[in-house]
Amino acid sequence: MDLEREKMIVKSLFNKKYQQRILFELASTNKRLKVTCRLNYPYEVIRNQYLIQIPPPNSYYLDILDLLKEYGANDSCYAISNKSKIDGKHLTLTEGLEHAVGHGLPSLISCIPDRLAYLECEQEYGPPDRFIIYREK
Repeated sequence: MDLEREKMIVKSLFNKKYQQRILFELASTNKRLKVTCRLNYPYEVIRNQYLIQIPPPNSYYLDILDLLKEYGANDSCYAISNKSKIDGKHLTLTEGLEHAVGHGLPSLISCIPDRLAYLECEQEYGPPDRFIIYREK
């Protein structure tokens, strides 16, 4: 886990009233999954002005990669995910998206720590909600 990177992500993209609780949960291996469960309700925890819903069809990770590149993403990312294989890891953006998109588990893939991320909510019924989180400079 990269707690400094996570702190930067939370402080810049999450609603202020949730920030301290989310940072506490991210720092605890026992409570970490609570954060990704909270991501299923992005309008509550993420600053709404940064959320851009990706319209369907949107389930191919390479299409999402291209979309993130249009927003300025580079080739690396950091993942906060219910998927243990990628959670708390620095990855290539392609690898992070390949493991996050379409697997039914909530994941936040941070491309630029204080400005750009991809969010996939949990799949409940039908396709999951997918978002670009973008904060202009």
